Amino acid sequence: MNDNQDLTKRRTSIGAQRNPASQEAILQAATEILAERGPGSFSIEAVAKRAKAGKPTIYRWWPNKAALLLDAYHRQKNPNLHTDTGDLQRDLTWFLTELLAFWRRGGCGAIFRSVIAEAQTDQAACEALAAYLAERRKHLGAQIRAAQARENIGAEVNPELVAEMLSGFAWIRLLTNRLEIDEEEAGKVVKTILDGIRGRG
Repeated sequence: MNDNQDLTKRRTSIGAQRNPASQEAILQAATEILAERGPGSFSIEAVAKRAKAGKPTIYRWWPNKAALLLDAYHRQKNPNLHTDTGDLQRDLTWFLTELLAFWRRGGCGAIFRSVIAEAQTDQAACEALAAYLAERRKHLGAQIRAAQARENIGAEVNPELVAEMLSGFAWIRLLTNRLEIDEEEAGKVVKTILDGIRGRG
Protein backbone atom coordinates (compact mmCIF):
# COMPACT_ATOMS: atom_id res chain seq x y z
CA MET A 1 0.00 0.00 0.00
CA ASN A 2 1.46 3.38 -0.97
CA ASP A 3 1.46 6.48 1.22
CA ASN A 4 -1.61 8.04 -0.42
CA GLN A 5 -3.64 4.86 -0.05
CA ASP A 6 -2.59 4.58 3.59
CA LEU A 7 -3.55 8.22 4.21
CA THR A 8 -6.94 7.68 2.58
CA LYS A 9 -7.53 4.58 4.70
CA ARG A 10 -6.74 6.46 7.93
CA ARG A 11 -9.14 9.24 6.97
CA THR A 12 -12.09 7.01 6.05
CA SER A 13 -15.35 8.86 6.67
CA ILE A 14 -17.45 7.68 9.59
CA GLY A 15 -20.81 8.96 8.38
CA ALA A 16 -22.07 12.30 9.66
CA GLN A 17 -19.50 12.26 12.48
CA ARG A 18 -16.33 14.09 11.51
CA ASN A 19 -13.13 12.12 11.24
CA PRO A 20 -10.53 14.31 13.02
CA ALA A 21 -7.76 13.50 10.52
CA SER A 22 -9.96 14.33 7.54
CA GLN A 23 -11.27 17.48 9.19
CA GLU A 24 -7.75 18.73 9.89
CA ALA A 25 -6.59 17.93 6.36
CA ILE A 26 -9.54 19.82 4.86
CA LEU A 27 -9.16 22.86 7.10
CA GLN A 28 -5.41 22.93 6.51
CA ALA A 29 -5.94 22.76 2.76
CA ALA A 30 -8.52 25.54 2.96
CA THR A 31 -6.17 27.72 5.01
CA GLU A 32 -3.29 27.18 2.59
CA ILE A 33 -5.42 28.00 -0.45
CA LEU A 34 -6.67 31.19 1.16
CA ALA A 35 -3.12 32.23 2.02
CA GLU A 36 -1.80 31.47 -1.47
CA ARG A 37 -4.67 32.60 -3.69
CA GLY A 38 -7.04 34.69 -1.60
CA PRO A 39 -10.81 34.24 -1.20
CA GLY A 40 -11.53 35.00 -4.86
CA SER A 41 -9.98 31.70 -5.98
CA PHE A 42 -11.30 29.62 -3.12
CA SER A 43 -13.47 26.64 -4.08
CA ILE A 44 -14.61 23.32 -2.65
CA GLU A 45 -13.03 21.59 -5.64
CA ALA A 46 -9.61 23.10 -4.90
CA VAL A 47 -9.84 22.17 -1.23
CA ALA A 48 -10.91 18.60 -2.00
CA LYS A 49 -8.03 18.12 -4.41
CA ARG A 50 -5.39 19.42 -2.01
CA ALA A 51 -6.79 17.59 1.02
CA LYS A 52 -7.25 14.35 -0.96
CA ALA A 53 -10.82 14.30 0.29
CA GLY A 54 -14.07 13.64 -1.52
CA LYS A 55 -16.37 16.58 -2.22
CA PRO A 56 -19.34 14.68 -0.71
CA THR A 57 -17.41 14.45 2.58
CA ILE A 58 -16.74 18.18 2.60
CA TYR A 59 -20.35 19.03 1.79
CA ARG A 60 -21.58 16.65 4.50
CA TRP A 61 -19.60 18.54 7.13
CA TRP A 62 -19.74 22.03 5.62
CA PRO A 63 -22.99 22.53 3.67
CA ASN A 64 -21.60 25.34 1.54
CA LYS A 65 -18.41 27.19 0.66
CA ALA A 66 -19.13 30.03 3.10
CA ALA A 67 -19.34 27.63 6.05
CA LEU A 68 -15.93 26.16 5.20
CA LEU A 69 -14.48 29.63 4.63
CA LEU A 70 -15.67 30.74 8.06
CA ASP A 71 -14.17 27.68 9.77
CA ALA A 72 -10.84 28.22 8.00
CA TYR A 73 -10.98 31.92 8.90
CA HIS A 74 -11.86 31.31 12.54
CA ARG A 75 -9.06 28.83 13.20
CA GLN A 76 -6.56 31.62 12.49
CA LYS A 77 -7.93 33.82 15.28
CA ASN A 78 -6.17 34.39 18.57
CA PRO A 79 -7.67 31.78 20.95
CA ASN A 80 -7.29 34.30 23.79
CA LEU A 81 -9.45 36.94 22.11
CA HIS A 82 -12.04 36.65 24.90
CA THR A 83 -10.11 37.25 28.10
CA ASP A 84 -11.60 37.87 31.55
CA THR A 85 -9.26 39.80 33.80
CA GLY A 86 -12.07 41.13 35.99
CA ASP A 87 -11.98 44.51 34.22
CA LEU A 88 -14.58 44.62 31.42
CA GLN A 89 -13.32 47.94 30.04
CA ARG A 90 -9.82 46.51 29.63
CA ASP A 91 -11.05 43.17 28.27
CA LEU A 92 -13.35 44.66 25.61
CA THR A 93 -10.68 47.17 24.62
CA TRP A 94 -8.29 44.25 24.11
CA PHE A 95 -10.96 42.38 22.12
CA LEU A 96 -11.61 45.31 19.78
CA THR A 97 -7.94 46.17 19.30
CA GLU A 98 -6.94 42.56 18.63
CA LEU A 99 -9.89 41.87 16.30
CA LEU A 100 -9.03 44.79 14.02
CA ALA A 101 -5.35 43.83 14.14
CA PHE A 102 -6.31 40.26 13.15
CA TRP A 103 -8.25 41.60 10.18
CA ARG A 104 -5.19 43.58 9.08
CA ARG A 105 -2.93 40.54 9.14
CA GLY A 106 -2.51 37.94 6.43
CA GLY A 107 -5.62 38.76 4.43
CA CYS A 108 -8.01 37.69 7.19
CA GLY A 109 -10.07 40.83 6.79
CA ALA A 110 -10.42 40.17 3.06
CA ILE A 111 -11.68 36.65 3.80
CA PHE A 112 -14.37 37.91 6.15
CA ARG A 113 -15.38 40.71 3.76
CA SER A 114 -15.79 38.16 0.98
CA VAL A 115 -18.18 36.08 3.11
CA ILE A 116 -20.20 39.20 3.97
CA ALA A 117 -20.34 40.14 0.28
CA GLU A 118 -21.45 36.65 -0.77
CA ALA A 119 -24.11 36.65 1.96
CA GLN A 120 -25.82 39.60 0.29
CA THR A 121 -26.81 37.54 -2.74
CA ASP A 122 -26.61 33.91 -1.59
CA GLN A 123 -29.05 32.58 1.00
CA ALA A 124 -26.81 29.68 2.02
CA ALA A 125 -23.91 32.06 2.64
CA CYS A 126 -26.22 34.36 4.59
CA GLU A 127 -27.32 31.49 6.82
CA ALA A 128 -23.74 30.35 7.38
CA LEU A 129 -22.71 33.89 8.34
CA ALA A 130 -25.72 34.31 10.65
CA ALA A 131 -24.91 31.04 12.42
CA TYR A 132 -21.28 32.03 12.83
CA LEU A 133 -22.19 35.45 14.22
CA ALA A 134 -24.71 33.95 16.64
CA GLU A 135 -21.94 31.79 18.07
CA ARG A 136 -19.56 34.77 18.31
CA ARG A 137 -22.24 36.90 20.01
CA LYS A 138 -22.77 34.11 22.52
CA HIS A 139 -19.07 34.06 23.46
CA LEU A 140 -18.73 37.82 23.75
CA GLY A 141 -22.11 38.05 25.49
CA ALA A 142 -20.99 35.50 28.09
CA GLN A 143 -17.98 37.69 28.83
CA ILE A 144 -20.24 40.71 29.36
CA ARG A 145 -22.77 38.70 31.39
CA ALA A 146 -20.03 37.58 33.77
CA ALA A 147 -19.27 41.24 34.48
CA GLN A 148 -22.88 42.36 35.04
CA ALA A 149 -22.99 41.81 38.80
CA ARG A 150 -19.56 43.14 39.60
CA GLU A 151 -19.65 46.21 37.34
CA ASN A 152 -23.05 47.74 38.11
CA ILE A 153 -24.64 46.71 34.82
CA GLY A 154 -28.39 46.30 35.26
CA ALA A 155 -30.09 42.95 34.83
CA GLU A 156 -32.24 44.49 32.08
CA VAL A 157 -29.18 44.86 29.85
CA ASN A 158 -28.95 42.17 27.15
CA PRO A 159 -25.28 41.11 26.91
CA GLU A 160 -25.70 39.69 23.38
CA LEU A 161 -27.12 43.02 22.21
CA VAL A 162 -24.13 44.85 23.70
CA ALA A 163 -21.85 42.36 21.94
CA GLU A 164 -23.62 43.14 18.67
CA MET A 165 -23.14 46.87 19.20
CA LEU A 166 -19.40 46.42 19.68
CA SER A 167 -19.13 44.04 16.74
CA GLY A 168 -21.13 46.48 14.61
CA PHE A 169 -18.47 49.14 15.15
CA ALA A 170 -15.79 46.65 14.10
CA TRP A 171 -17.76 45.65 10.99
CA ILE A 172 -18.10 49.26 9.85
CA ARG A 173 -14.33 49.66 10.17
CA LEU A 174 -13.78 46.43 8.23
CA LEU A 175 -16.16 47.26 5.40
CA THR A 176 -14.76 50.77 4.97
CA ASN A 177 -11.13 49.60 5.27
CA ARG A 178 -10.35 51.61 8.39
CA LEU A 179 -8.69 48.95 10.47
CA GLU A 180 -5.97 51.03 12.09
CA ILE A 181 -6.93 51.61 15.70
CA ASP A 182 -4.83 52.15 18.80
CA GLU A 183 -5.65 51.19 22.34
CA GLU A 184 -6.69 54.74 23.26
CA GLU A 185 -9.27 54.99 20.48
CA ALA A 186 -10.57 51.48 21.12
CA GLY A 187 -10.87 52.35 24.81
CA LYS A 188 -13.00 55.39 24.01
CA VAL A 189 -15.36 53.29 21.90
CA VAL A 190 -15.74 50.71 24.67
CA LYS A 191 -16.17 53.40 27.35
CA THR A 192 -18.98 55.04 25.36
CA ILE A 193 -20.86 51.73 25.19
CA LEU A 194 -20.22 50.77 28.83
CA ASP A 195 -21.16 54.21 30.15
CA GLY A 196 -24.45 53.87 28.31
CA ILE A 197 -25.36 50.47 29.73
CA ARG A 198 -24.28 51.57 33.21
CA GLY A 199 -26.60 54.57 32.94
CA ARG A 200 -23.76 57.08 33.00
CA GLY A 201 -24.07 58.47 29.45
